[in-house]
This record gives sequence, C-alpha cells and structure tokens, in this order.
Amino acid sequence: MASTSTNLQKAIDLASKAAQEDKAENYEEALQLYQHAVQYFLHVVKYEAQGDKAKQSIRAKCTEYLDRAEKLKEYLKKKEKKPQKPVKEGQPRPADEKGNDSDGEGESDDPEKKKLQNQLQGKRTPWRGILLFGPPGTGKSYLAKAVATEANNSTFFSISSSDLVSKWLGESEKLVKNLFQLARENKPSIIFIDEIDSLCGSRSENESEAARRIKTEFLVQMQGVGVDNDGILVLGATNIPWVLDSAIRRRFEKRIYIPLPEAHARAAMFKLHLGTTQNSLTEADFRELGMKTEGYSGADISIIVRDALMQPVRKVQSATHFKKVRGPSRADPNNIVDDLLMPCSPGDPGAIEMTWMDVPGDKLLEPVVCMSDMLRSLSSTKPTVNEHDLLKLKKFTEDFGQEG
Repeated sequence: MASTSTNLQKAIDLASKAAQEDKAENYEEALQLYQHAVQYFLHVVKYEAQGDKAKQSIRAKCTEYLDRAEKLKEYLKKKEKKPQKPVKEGQPRPADEKGNDSDGEGESDDPEKKKLQNQLQGKRTPWRGILLFGPPGTGKSYLAKAVATEANNSTFFSISSSDLVSKWLGESEKLVKNLFQLARENKPSIIFIDEIDSLCGSRSENESEAARRIKTEFLVQMQGVGVDNDGILVLGATNIPWVLDSAIRRRFEKRIYIPLPEAHARAAMFKLHLGTTQNSLTEADFRELGMKTEGYSGADISIIVRDALMQPVRKVQSATHFKKVRGPSRADPNNIVDDLLMPCSPGDPGAIEMTWMDVPGDKLLEPVVCMSDMLRSLSSTKPTVNEHDLLKLKKFTEDFGQEG
C-alpha cells in the first residue's frame, strides 16, 4: 500500500506542477510534466489501484491531461514553423479560427514548389522507396548527402545497422518502429539506410529469431496495414542487391543502378581531386587519364590522385642533388627570388650534391605534380571492382532494376 500511495502522490505532484507551468506559459516544460504524470497514473491504474470507482476517476483525469498535452504539442509544432501568440488554457487556438492553413501560406511563397505541387495531384504521387545499388565507390552515399542538402525543408535520418540492432530481445524492432514513428511526426522526411543488405538480407530457416523480427518490422513499417507513409521517402544503398529479401526489394519501388563513371566523368574527377594543387597537366592529359582508367570507380581515382600528390614529396626526400631555380619566396609569394632549391638529377647543369635535410626550409621548392607522377601512381593502384561483380550487378539490373 505504501508503494501505491507513493506512485499516486508522485503522479498528483507532477500534474499540479504541469498545471503551474501551463499557467506560467512554459508550454514545453508543461507538456513533459503532463506526459510523465499520465504515465504514473496509468501505472497506478494497471497495477495498484483498488476498486473500479478509483480507476474510473484516474482514467478521467488521464484523458483530461492527455487532451491538454495534445493541444500543447500541436501549438509547439506550429510555433516552430511560424511564431504565434501563446495559447491560453480554455481559449480557442488561432489555427482553429483560421482553418489551420499555415502550411499552405508558407508553400505559396515559393512559386516553384507550388508549380510542382499543382502537378503532383490525383494519382500522381512521389516514390516512397528508392534503392541505389552499384559497385563500391561510385558515390551512392554522396547522392544521399546531396538529397539531404537539397531537401532542406525535410527531416533527414541517416541510419546504419548499429543504430537499430540491440542485444536485448525485442529492442531492435522497437527501434525500427520508433524510427518510422519519428519520421511520420516530422514529415516530410527522408530515411537513408546505408548498406541495407546488412539489415534486410534474404530470410531463411537458419537465421536467428532476432534478425527475422527486424526484417518483419521493416516490412510492416514500410508498407503494412494501417501504416500511413505519406510524406516519407525510404532511401537505401547497397553494393550487393541480390542478397536482399524479395519482399524488401518490392517495397523499394525504384531500384536504380549507379554504374562506374565514364571516361569524361573520370577526367573531370582527376581535375576535381587535384583542386588548387600546382600541376602541369593539360586538358589532353586529363582526357588521357580518363581513357586509361577504364573500370576504376570514383573512390579508386581519389586514391590515385592522393598517391600522385605525394610523389613530389617522395622526390624531395630521395633526392641526392638540388639546383637553384627562380620562383616565389615562401615569406612573400609576390616576391620572386633566384635562390630556391629544387631536386634534380646528378647530371643537370648547376646540380649541387646535398640531401633535403641540408636544404633550409624557406629555400625548398617542391616540384609540381606532372603527368609522369599520375602514370606512376596509376600503375601501382589497381581497381577495386572486378568483372565478376559487374556481371552480377548487370544481371540484377536486367531482372529488377533500371539504369541510373
């Protein structure tokens, strides 16, 4: 009985604090206190209350507090979108008087958005599930980052298997359900699941009960009875789409193949990764590098360029002779001096025998990145994707997907 009175008293204290905060217009604090009070009241009803009359009285109070909490929650959501006058208990809300069209007013400010919304009417609805698949290193995750940047009025959830898998039985599917519930509360929203094959592989008799339950919860939340996913896009990325369960595959309405970059795209990547680093490469050199890197992914090209950028440093460290050259001073780049030292071959005119340890730091001029550095790095860097993987991806694209 002591524990009953303790929990009941705690619930009453929380409810009275919530009413005080509500009156003081601290609506966020009041909302949390109302919710905690209701939890304690329900605990008392379920496990501790004696007699039907007491239970009925507590339930009536819970209903009253929950109604007030819902009003506060709606008000706080609208306040985030558009500042309004505070709502007082018992007074009508401004949204009720005006027909709750605050979202429409915001959308009408953007003519491009309104034009698109006018087109997406009736049976024209956006895709609710998109699967990006292709060889590793082709930029699937970067595409998701681009979506997050462009869809700046949407809530973006980036999820991996470690965020959803728990050692406690039943906790993993609860996390999946909470994720989708949170996405519905904050829609429009985008859920990005990287390496989705680790969560939603094909179901079999040998898999554990926990893994099967996670997949089942995903299936229900993505497209189940009584589930409203309007305004939610599930974006998945994988390198091995053929291991996905067929039911998961069906829920991704668009399955888009992200292939290896073509020659002109590879040439642009070389230029992009070099950035502002001094180099002597011409447009013809970039085109040649694009032609020579057939079968390389964007990540492979990034590694080639990073290795090539280190080649001048290696030349400096392994050089046995240096010669004086003309160039910008380290202290003042606008000032041209004639006593800078650059590595050279022993046979060069004016070569001085010395190591890079003997060269003063302000006199060292490292060589610029040249085509031979790129070719040397290219010869030592192999592509990470083989022909066998590409054939499997092409077969999956022919059977279930489409070209990106």
